[in-house]
Amino acid sequence: MANTKLSAFFSLLLVFLSGVVVGGFAYRVYSTTAVVAPSNPKGPEEKRDPEAIRKHNIDEMTQTVHLDPQQVVQAEKIYDHTREQFEQVFQKRDTESRAIFDDQVAQIKAMLRPDQLPLYEALRARHDAERKARKKGSGSGVRK
Repeated sequence: MANTKLSAFFSLLLVFLSGVVVGGFAYRVYSTTAVVAPSNPKGPEEKRDPEAIRKHNIDEMTQTVHLDPQQVVQAEKIYDHTREQFEQVFQKRDTESRAIFDDQVAQIKAMLRPDQLPLYEALRARHDAERKARKKGSGSGVRK
């Protein structure tokens, strides 16, 4: 009789503990955090117009800081100068990157056998076409 009561007790305890485990697992599965949408609703490939951003920034400064018309003109000159500096940096970076890439291509061509060169050129042409298609598909870009 005592053995039957002990067996019933352990059976109930086992059912209770398995309920705790299943409940904990279910809680973990169903209480995951929500995915946050990107801040740019158009998508990462579509960038905002730099001129629109510039105008927005100057308008916001004019309203918030109460710029007078002379200060607006000065702020526009500062934005123009900053844009020119960034364009110079981008152009220098692009030129340096191109030189590094051209050196890589030259080194690879030097190691290839003559029968491999046309195959490598075809591969490069395919990669260039894919890159241009991606660039064309992602919009006009920010820099000119």
